[in-house]
Formats: sequence, structure tokens, C-alpha cells
Amino acid sequence: MEDLVKYIVENLVENKDSIEIKTEDGEKTCVLTILVNKDDIGKVIGRDGKIARSIRTIVKSASAKLNKKYIVKIGERD
Repeated sequence: MEDLVKYIVENLVENKDSIEIKTEDGEKTCVLTILVNKDDIGKVIGRDGKIARSIRTIVKSASAKLNKKYIVKIGERD
């Protein structure tokens, strides 16, 4: 799932080297935290959060077969 999210985000941002995806695995849930450069965060979130919502929808659809709930968080890298 991490590879899918990284592929999507790489095609949105300019600073591809600054992308970091952290995964926190639980028993039934998994939290994916996307960290990008502060200049690119608007591109990942999108106007009114439309791109972020789309990323979450894609992850939700892809995780249906895995019987695991994925939570996607977006943040700014230090």
C-alpha cells in the first residue's frame, strides 16, 4: 500500500526526494502518514481537500481485499 501512495504523491509534487511515508501497523488498522516539503503540501491536499480525499478513496478501495482499514494522514516535513 505504501508503494501505491508513494507513486501517487510522486506524480503530484516537485520535490520527489523529500517525500517520506511512515507506516504504523496495528492489528486491524494501519496509519499511513505522508510527509512532504512545505512547498508541496498544497499540491497533495488540493483545493478544498479534493486530492487528499481522492488519495484516501483509492487507498480504501485497494485495501478492501486486505481486510484492514487504512488511515491516511498528510503532514509537513521538517
